[in-house]
Amino acid sequence: MFKLIIYALLTVIITPISLIAQSPSKIAPKREFRGVWVATVANIDWPSKPGLNIDQQKQELIGLLEQHKANGMNAIILQVRPAADAFYLKSREPWSQWLMGKQGMAPAPGYDPLAFAIKEAHSRGMELHAWFNPYRATMSASAVVSPDHMTRKRPDLFFVYGGKKQFDPGIPEVREYIVQVILDVVKGYDVDGIHFDDYFYPYKIAGQNINDAATFNKYPNGFSNIADWRRNNVDLLIKQLDDSIHHYKKYVKFGVSPFGIWKNLSEDSLGSATNGLSNYAELYADSRKWVKEGWVDYINPQVYFSFTRRAAPFATIADWWTNNAFGRHVYIGHGAYLIHNGSTRKEAAWAFPNQIPNQIRHIRGSNLIQGSVFFSSKSFSTVARALGDSLRNNYYKYPALPPQMPWLDDVVPNQPLNLNAEAHADGVHLKWERPLKASDGETASGYVIYRFNEGEKIDVLDARNIMRISFEDFPSFIDTNVERGKRYNYMVTALDRLKNESEPSGPVGVQTKELASVE
Repeated sequence: MFKLIIYALLTVIITPISLIAQSPSKIAPKREFRGVWVATVANIDWPSKPGLNIDQQKQELIGLLEQHKANGMNAIILQVRPAADAFYLKSREPWSQWLMGKQGMAPAPGYDPLAFAIKEAHSRGMELHAWFNPYRATMSASAVVSPDHMTRKRPDLFFVYGGKKQFDPGIPEVREYIVQVILDVVKGYDVDGIHFDDYFYPYKIAGQNINDAATFNKYPNGFSNIADWRRNNVDLLIKQLDDSIHHYKKYVKFGVSPFGIWKNLSEDSLGSATNGLSNYAELYADSRKWVKEGWVDYINPQVYFSFTRRAAPFATIADWWTNNAFGRHVYIGHGAYLIHNGSTRKEAAWAFPNQIPNQIRHIRGSNLIQGSVFFSSKSFSTVARALGDSLRNNYYKYPALPPQMPWLDDVVPNQPLNLNAEAHADGVHLKWERPLKASDGETASGYVIYRFNEGEKIDVLDARNIMRISFEDFPSFIDTNVERGKRYNYMVTALDRLKNESEPSGPVGVQTKELASVE
């Protein structure tokens, strides 16, 4: 993913960036997807190195979750299957080498990295999307795989390209296997989403050819053109996954993060006014079709370009996706890893600290783009520290709920019952009862707590009034961030699995204890 920028040789021009006038809802939208990719392949983001003990792994993960929560994120895209391996216990594939240092080596008994990550993310009001690489099986020709790895058990299912082994997408058994691998996670874990990145058929390497002619001859599926056949192979997997995921759990979102350019205008009148790598022609991934057909719940194009990249300006691609959303969600992928301090020979535009903030302002001007995802987690501790400050203190200063997906669920949960607030020496103790079941059988999978100062307008549509979001069904909370001797009003709403929000309970007023009060 982090190498995609090299595939378009684009020159820099200087053009003014028009900034959109921001209404209050654009400055602090109550619903916006704010995600970050956490890459495990080659230990890019987590764990920092293979072989850490379990406590070290947990502390590192908690640390990055705390950092991203403080920056205002509400979703973690965690890579759980980098190369036909697993960062989770309930898998038919071997443990990843990037976990304990050797593929197939299990961590301590009872430890399941994915289950731990889900619990910790949900307690912080963050969704957890499990990120899979569907076709990649090894990272290099010298990769040492365990005896249980599919490349050892079924070498007939793979081709080699660029020294890497990859599942052959044209084999029906391959598609079925990948679907079952992913359903292991859908059925076995409380994930909020299933996520693919851009690696379908491999990025082109000069002088190399994909060795799938025999597969094409064996399974032509009525196609005479191998390029169309390859695209159809990917289409079949996407469609089958959409059906299978929602068959088992309607609330699990399915999203794909393709390379930003679907087709260039020179290739198709429906394409974008760009001149870069074509997702359609070179990766055999018809990303626009997946959105148009409703096979994905969200599309997350990797728009790792500045506003001033001549052949593929950020605004041109983002606006193209705005016009090709077809009622599904669009989240823009931002290249936080590209930021630099001007001391390198990289593109000069990425040395300006307002590059990504201006991108956020631009997409907030569209009612058809619902948020952002940043590559990658580690960048916020290195080159993108200033961006984290901007998010925390400005753009993501106030919490946000993920946007709703009415095509999956439009039934609103019932409100929490019997909200009670009591002042104690350590803060205000809130308790309530779970709501009654809604017409779809759901009660609550999380809650939003609102707080208002005395005399302040009661408004649950304003994100500034949100004090806590949790994606856990715990009907209590202690507000320790209160001033002594002050009166507050509280309201609580219920969330279902797709973040539909109930009417509020309350308001309930309470006077906090004076400083001298003791219990």
